[in-house]
Amino acid sequence: MRGDLLILSTRSMDEYTARVAYHMETFPEFHSVNQSAEFVGKLRTVKFADGEMEVEVNSSLRGKDVYLFSSAGRNGKGLSVEENKLELYHTVDALRRAAAGRITLFEPYCSSSRSDRTTRRNSVGFWVHYKTLMSLGVNHILTYSLHSDKSRTVVDPTLCAIEDIPATVLLKEYITDTFIKSIETLESDVQKRWIFCSVDAGGEGVAKRFARAFGADLVIAHKQRNYREANTIESINILSDTEIEGKEIWIVDDMIDTAGSVDALVRELTRRGVGSINIAAVHPVFSDPAVERLVALHEDGWLKRVVVVDSVHCSDALKSRMPFLHVVSSAKLSAEVVMRMHEDGSLSPFFDPFDARKYLSSMKLFV
Repeated sequence: MRGDLLILSTRSMDEYTARVAYHMETFPEFHSVNQSAEFVGKLRTVKFADGEMEVEVNSSLRGKDVYLFSSAGRNGKGLSVEENKLELYHTVDALRRAAAGRITLFEPYCSSSRSDRTTRRNSVGFWVHYKTLMSLGVNHILTYSLHSDKSRTVVDPTLCAIEDIPATVLLKEYITDTFIKSIETLESDVQKRWIFCSVDAGGEGVAKRFARAFGADLVIAHKQRNYREANTIESINILSDTEIEGKEIWIVDDMIDTAGSVDALVRELTRRGVGSINIAAVHPVFSDPAVERLVALHEDGWLKRVVVVDSVHCSDALKSRMPFLHVVSSAKLSAEVVMRMHEDGSLSPFFDPFDARKYLSSMKLFV
């Protein structure tokens, strides 16, 4: 049996973890499962004059089932990727030294998965990250929508398992709740006028699942990269004979980084006379010059809205610059995942395919 539940956070995820804790306390079964009055632990990060770091644990961890929230991505504290990673590694070491019973790392956005290509003379960031965490004593890793399926192939589940939970369900639920709302609209508008489009051939699977969920059409984009330089696109083509003129397009992807791909795709779709264009992506990485590109597309009347998950921090200032940005909270889903893990329950429901018709029908039961 697992020990008492305790959740902790590195500095980059303090606000997010507080929201997760709030949702956990609202679950009817929580107080019967958790035997500890204090289930949110405390950490203290100490910086030395020369830049070195230590992390102190200010809570009793012995034998406890610990869930550590952390992110190397953009955060409200303004900490860099490098500092966030170093703090995470120090924190795991501190947890293990404090005799935690089990350590589960929850990284809603795993930035290291951006580096997953193996050639003879390059490092592989995801492998370095995973190997470090595993050697320090992490037992399990939870994350949302890794950058590619091949990232999971480096994982040895006998040493440290990983659960890559598809957060796209949050986008689908939000789109249904906010822009569809009824089965009538789904049938008369969505299934006749909407088209889901991948950013590239690698995202075809994601786009197919979106199209299947809403019963809509699908088109695939193919981009030609300039491999001499990161985040650069030479050309983009639409691989489909589906009629797209006048239709409402939803570009879907796992993340928006510099927005170079979606910028090129939006411009190509606009040239083909589509009616309107939206973007739905899980991780709002928004590396420069992503915000400028997206704002320009919106101001030119080409981009209608962007829907993302809060796996990466979006400040009020950023939201003010992008009034067309919709940020979907994942805190409740994270709380549900932690509770199921703590109870040794199945995570299978989080992997079930989304069906807009069934979802809208179930909503009617509560009206």
